[in-house]
Amino acid sequence: MVLPVSTKITLGDVTYEQPTGLFINNQFVAAKNGKTLATVNPATEKVITEVHAADKDDVDIAVAAARKAYKTVWKKTPGAERSKLLHKLADLMEEHRATLTAIEAADSGKPRNNNATYDVDECINVFNYYGGWADKIQGKTIMESDDKFAFTRHQPFGVCGQIIPWNYPLAMAAWKIGPAIATGNVIVLKTAEQTPLSMLYFGNLVVKAGFPPGVINIISGYGKDAGAPLASHMDVDKIAFTGSTATGKLIMQMAAASNLKAVTLECGGKSPMLVFDDADFEQAVKWAVFGIMYNQGQVCCATSRLYVQDTIYDKFVKAIKAEVEASTKMGDPFNDEVGHGPQVTDVQQKRVLSYIDAGKKEGATLVTGGEAGSSGNGFYIKPTVFADVKPEMTIVREEIFGPVVVVGKFSTEEEALELANDTIYGLGAAIFTQNITRAHKLANEIDAGTVWINSTNDSDIRIPFGGFKMSGIGSELGEYGLKTYTQVKSVQINLGSRL
Repeated sequence: MVLPVSTKITLGDVTYEQPTGLFINNQFVAAKNGKTLATVNPATEKVITEVHAADKDDVDIAVAAARKAYKTVWKKTPGAERSKLLHKLADLMEEHRATLTAIEAADSGKPRNNNATYDVDECINVFNYYGGWADKIQGKTIMESDDKFAFTRHQPFGVCGQIIPWNYPLAMAAWKIGPAIATGNVIVLKTAEQTPLSMLYFGNLVVKAGFPPGVINIISGYGKDAGAPLASHMDVDKIAFTGSTATGKLIMQMAAASNLKAVTLECGGKSPMLVFDDADFEQAVKWAVFGIMYNQGQVCCATSRLYVQDTIYDKFVKAIKAEVEASTKMGDPFNDEVGHGPQVTDVQQKRVLSYIDAGKKEGATLVTGGEAGSSGNGFYIKPTVFADVKPEMTIVREEIFGPVVVVGKFSTEEEALELANDTIYGLGAAIFTQNITRAHKLANEIDAGTVWINSTNDSDIRIPFGGFKMSGIGSELGEYGLKTYTQVKSVQINLGSRL
């Protein structure tokens, strides 16, 4: 039996028509190989539906559609028109907000009332923001001498492959689609196999907004079957990826081995949060919990390493235990009072639990949590705090990607800085202190793409976001995000004579 390209689904109080096909050339089509993949509700462990799974043949078709659209239509589309389309896309997301939040809550386990709703609202803001930039992609004039006039053009790459993760299906897609479209590129986007539904539904909005066929293509599939052919495709000009560092390294290798395509990577993290004894204590505690427990700890820049000055260490550990237990209500993502849902899959739940076991075996002090969070269905894990950790412990070195924070202590600024930078990652960091000189000094010295002072993980779409070291290459968001989707051409005009 051939899987249809759409099916009616009820999620909570929302009933809608869910596309299941591959979105190519503004149409939902079946995968050529007939393969499918099932997507599971992590709160119930039940299959929501199956979707078509792309392989190399489907990737080739999608890339060809994108290339044709770029050459025949999109390359000559003015920035003002691209702006209108992005703003229309934002308006449609607002119109379909209830459906999109329900899909995101069911497919990824995000609590609908805060996490999923926030993600949809952020997407709306991203498309409006980049819609404002689309007619302002400008170069510079350079007058080096009276004999030469030069100017630069910021031109699109052309066909951009985009591979998004399962923790933020809509938001990470918007971060990539917004600047790529604003600067005049076309897109073939691969969803994460764990969470394909919201972006497939988004394909409907692409059509309604009036995008020409082939400008935005969305395919589902496994990494080895669809992601690898996209990253290594000879007719893809740029690849953008968000996900694990291990996969990011493979993406980079495939990009280099094929046509040396441009690469943007946003990979893993093990972000530190430093709390000094002059910090606003209550605020530091609240931000510490938010910085790791939001989205069930499935955040690449989560401040999962918490270092507290020794003079307030014991008091802080007690306070964070109380705050975690009081503020992270776990349960059904469709319950508006719930703020903590399940991990995205059983594989991810088992992975996080294995790290918790390692922490126990290696001698860290378990303060709270440390076990699966449901006696029934669902891939839940109780928010977990380890204290008295040492730098060599597995839970300190490796990215857990779950609701687990490790707490250690320091005495001096120098020690705090050494601990903060003692990692292969460099995505984010946070500093809590009332000493402005200390805050600026440490912010300059910490090896991370983002440093928050007296907050954590409160990113802004107008501010660039990217990683140092093994956390990635390039920046997304803000004006900087546009630069990763353009290449600079210089045009040099001779005004003199050759003697």
